[in-house]
Amino acid sequence: MKKLITLFVVISVRMLSQNYGISEIPEELKKDANAVIRNISSEYVIKAENSIELKKKIIISILNKAGEGNSYVYIPYDKYSKISDIKIKVLDENGKQIKTYSKSDLNDVSQSDDSYLYSDDRALRMRIINPVYPYTIETSYTERSSDTVFLPVLQPYMDENVSVQNWSVEFKNESGIKLRKKVTETSFGKAEITESDNFLKAVYKNLPAYKDESYSPDQRVVVSKVEFALDRACLKGVCGDFSNWNSFANWYKGLLEPVSVVTPEIQQEVDALALTGTVSEKVQKIYQYMQSKTRYVFVAIGIGGWQPMSADDVRKKGYGDCKALTNYMRVLLKAAGIPSYYSVIYSDKTAKVFDKDFPKMDGNHVILCVPTEDGNIWLENTSQNIAFNHLSYRTMDRNVIMVKDSTAELIDTPKSLSENNKEILRIKANISADNTLSVSSNFNFSGGMYDMLLPLVSLSPTDQKDALKKRYDYLQFSNIDLTNLDNDRSGAKITFDLNFKANNYSKSLGADIYFRAIPFLDSDFHLENTDRKLPIEIPFGFTDDYEVEYTIPETYKFSEILSPVKIDSEFGSFSMEFIPVDKKLLVKRKFMLKKGTFSPDKISDYINFRKKTNKIDHTKILITKL
Repeated sequence: MKKLITLFVVISVRMLSQNYGISEIPEELKKDANAVIRNISSEYVIKAENSIELKKKIIISILNKAGEGNSYVYIPYDKYSKISDIKIKVLDENGKQIKTYSKSDLNDVSQSDDSYLYSDDRALRMRIINPVYPYTIETSYTERSSDTVFLPVLQPYMDENVSVQNWSVEFKNESGIKLRKKVTETSFGKAEITESDNFLKAVYKNLPAYKDESYSPDQRVVVSKVEFALDRACLKGVCGDFSNWNSFANWYKGLLEPVSVVTPEIQQEVDALALTGTVSEKVQKIYQYMQSKTRYVFVAIGIGGWQPMSADDVRKKGYGDCKALTNYMRVLLKAAGIPSYYSVIYSDKTAKVFDKDFPKMDGNHVILCVPTEDGNIWLENTSQNIAFNHLSYRTMDRNVIMVKDSTAELIDTPKSLSENNKEILRIKANISADNTLSVSSNFNFSGGMYDMLLPLVSLSPTDQKDALKKRYDYLQFSNIDLTNLDNDRSGAKITFDLNFKANNYSKSLGADIYFRAIPFLDSDFHLENTDRKLPIEIPFGFTDDYEVEYTIPETYKFSEILSPVKIDSEFGSFSMEFIPVDKKLLVKRKFMLKKGTFSPDKISDYINFRKKTNKIDHTKILITKL
C-alpha cells in the first residue's frame, strides 16, 4: 500500500509540473522563431490604493544565436518597490536544470543613459550565456510596491521572431477599488478573459512569431492588447482619483502647483522683456527668451518622471527636461498674465491617442498649449532652435491631455498635411564636356521637412558640409560651398544655398553625353511584393517641388525633348515635364506622398506606384555633339 501511495504522489507531481523541453514546443511556434516565450505570468494582489504585490515568472527558450537578445534577465525597481525571492534557472534542451543563479549574481545598475542628468530608476540585470543551443531561462521573483498607477499592459510581443506559448496577467483585488479593463483586438491575438467578483485574468496562447514588415506601423498598434487601470491609485506616495479625466486633472494639478510659483525673480525676468503687441507676439518673445537661456536634460528623481522640477530651479540652473521646460514656459506666461495649459502627449512615429472613455496614466512627452482668439499656439519646449508655434510630425495628428485648473480636455494637435511638408529645390546646373557637374542651388524646407533639416542648424560649418556630403553621398563632390543658411523661427522654414562641383555626374556615350534628370535624388524605396500580413503605414506625407535648369556646352544640343509624365494614385501623385528655354532645358518634378495607413492587400498597388515614380526619377537626358 505504501508503494502505491508513493507511486501516486510521483505521478501527480509529474502531471502537475511543466515540462519545458524543446520537444514540447508546437511546431507552428518554432516557425520563423529565434526564441519562444514558454510562459510569462504576472500574478498581482491589489491590497490597497498604495499597496500591490506581484509574483512574476518568465520562461523563455532561446532556439539559436539570433535569439540571444532575449537572454537577458532584467528586473526594474526603484525606492518605492522591493524585489525578493529571485530565482533563475537555466535548462537544457530536454528541460533539465543545468545552472542556477540568485540575486547576488545580478548587477545592480542605473536605468539612466547619457541623456539623463538625474534618475533613481534602477534594475537588477545580467545576461545568460550558454554555449549550446537551444536552452531555456526560467526567472521568477516577487515585487512589493506602493505604486499602483501603472498597471501592466498585456500585449504579447517581446521582439520580432519570438513566438508565444502562454502569456498572462491576473489580478486578485482585495482593495475594494474598481479595477477597469480595456480590450483591443486585432488579427494578431485574441485574449481569453476570466472574471469573478474580485478576480480578473487575461491570457494569450499559442501565437506564432511576429515578423516585422517594411513600411508597417509600430507593433504596439498591430498586436492585440489588454489594458488595466484602478479608479484610485498612487504614484511615488501621491494618491488620487483616476476614474475620469477631470479627477486626473485634479491629481495632476497637485503635482504642478508646488513647482509653478511666480517668484519675484521670474516676475522680474518677464517685466524686463517689456512685452507689447498681440498675445501671439508676446508669447513668441517669451518663448524665444526661454529658448535662449535653457537646454534639455532629462531629470527623474522620486516622482520626477511626472512632476517637473520647480520653475525657479529651471530659471537658476538653465536646464530641464520636457516637463520642467514646459512648466517653466507656462510660469513665464503666467507672470505675463497669459494662461496656458500643460499638455501630456504620446510622441512617436505611429500616433497613439488617449481614449476619452478609459482614463489612465500614459504619455511620454509634454508640450504647451496657449489658447488665443486666433486659435491655439502649440509650443515644443525642448529645442533651442525649433520655430515658434511649430510641432514635429511625431506630435501632430493625435490628441493631448490638456490639464486645466480643475478639468482635463482631450484635444487634437494640428494636422500634418502633405502639401505643408515641402522641400522646394531650385537648381541651375551646368554640364561640362569633361563630365563635371557644376551646380548653384537653393533649398527651402518647411512643415515637417523643416524638422528633418533642423539638426543641421546646430552643427559647425565644417560639420554642416560633411552632413550634406553624407546626405548626397551618391554625388562625387570635388568641392562644396554652403551659404546663407537661415532658420526662420517665425515661419518654420530652413533655407540655404548650396554650390558645388561633382565629378563624373554625366557619362560619355561615344561623342554624346547622358545624365540623370534630377541631381539631388537617389530613391531609397525597396519593397518586395510578398504575402503581406501587416498594414502599410506612411507615417509622414510630404511634397517635393524641384526645378532644374540645365546649361550644356555650345558644341552640344539636346537630342530630344522628352514627353511629360503624370501619375495619380490613392497614395499620392507625381509629375515630371521637360521644357526647352532658349538653348537650355528646364526640368520640373513634383512628387506628393500622402500620409495614411492602408490595408495589406494594397501592397501591390503601393509598390507599383513607387516603382513607376522611381523609374521616371531615373530618366536620362541625352545631349548630342554638333
